[in-house]
Amino acid sequence: MKKWSAISLFTSAINFALSPWGAALGAVIVYLLVSYLKGQIFRPSDHPYYSYLADAFLHGQSWLRVLPPRSIHDLIFLNGHYFLYWAPFPAFLLIPFVALFGVELNDVIYTILIAAFNVGLVSYLLLVANETGFLRLSRIQRFLLVAAFAFGSVHFFLAPFGKVWMTGQLVGFSCTLLAYIAAFSLRGWKAWFFTGLSLACAMLTRNQMVFTGIFPAIYLLMKEKPWIWKHVFRHLAVAALPLLAGLGFLLYYNNVRFGSPFNNGLDYHNMAESFKADYQMYGPFNLHYVPKNIYYQYIFYPFPYREESTVGGSLFLLSPVFFAAFVSFYKPRSKIYLWALVASILVTNIPILLLMGTGQTQFGPRYTLDFTVPLLLLTTLGLERWKTWLIFLLTGISILHYSLGLYFLTF
Repeated sequence: MKKWSAISLFTSAINFALSPWGAALGAVIVYLLVSYLKGQIFRPSDHPYYSYLADAFLHGQSWLRVLPPRSIHDLIFLNGHYFLYWAPFPAFLLIPFVALFGVELNDVIYTILIAAFNVGLVSYLLLVANETGFLRLSRIQRFLLVAAFAFGSVHFFLAPFGKVWMTGQLVGFSCTLLAYIAAFSLRGWKAWFFTGLSLACAMLTRNQMVFTGIFPAIYLLMKEKPWIWKHVFRHLAVAALPLLAGLGFLLYYNNVRFGSPFNNGLDYHNMAESFKADYQMYGPFNLHYVPKNIYYQYIFYPFPYREESTVGGSLFLLSPVFFAAFVSFYKPRSKIYLWALVASILVTNIPILLLMGTGQTQFGPRYTLDFTVPLLLLTTLGLERWKTWLIFLLTGISILHYSLGLYFLTF
């Protein structure tokens, strides 16, 4: 009897570890440990700006009522007030917590919790995509891919340290995940509305992430059976409603702060000295930046670790499990879904390649997280053809790379 109880307990533990809840719990433990070992967990980061913006919203204003005590880097100073140029959705999420705990709310802790939530959502996305038949992965293959994402991608770097840049990317990633989950798991108008709502929240966090919605839009259109134009247009309108509301609010927010719907304040922000010359000559987005961004996000290998290693790193060399995305092009089951995923990645990547910076003071290609949801699905379509031992090996290499990067990273 005891033997069977032990076996049952062990089986239950394995099942929990392979579940979304188990994935989230494992991630939060590791992220908290890394933050503790790097000495970051004991107080807010130097740049907890979303907490301060939430405090401003609580007091009915768009500029900071209280300044962060340790840094004003990248903030905007205009007409005697300090603003954030980042889109405001993460600050809205924080309003109830800032109201309860004050503006000194520890952004390191809530950023870790958001990151762990993402890992659980990735596990759940792969599960529901498998249940619909879109993916055909074994449980161990899903487990390895979730582990590769959680600890062997740039998400691992973003999770343990707080800071406005990391928090914003992780919140935007959560919104994109929810959009894809809604498309796979819901039916009828609910699928369209909640996909559109999630993408609107992503847009209100990092504008270009709205383009990751190309795939869920195509997927939902293909699910329309029977195809009745009246129903299709109605569903498109249901999805467009939150997106248009989000865009309208963003334009209004810019107008309130800077007197123009199309001015987000980038021209006034307290940027690093190393950016100023290029910014004055080329602005924030320009073809001039494309070669450098391609090099540091797709070609550069940061080992042996050196000063230049904080500028970025190759998406595929650091996380070689993502090479499976290219295998998905070999005899794809559905070309339309394949190219919808590719379009989601490429269009989202356009402003990233045109941007003046690669995301300095980091390890890995930070901005590529913006399109990692469609990249993960593309990767899973390729992984279906790989042996488990190969997935295990590449997952191990990915985790080793980011573990070493975090070990060498200093603050």
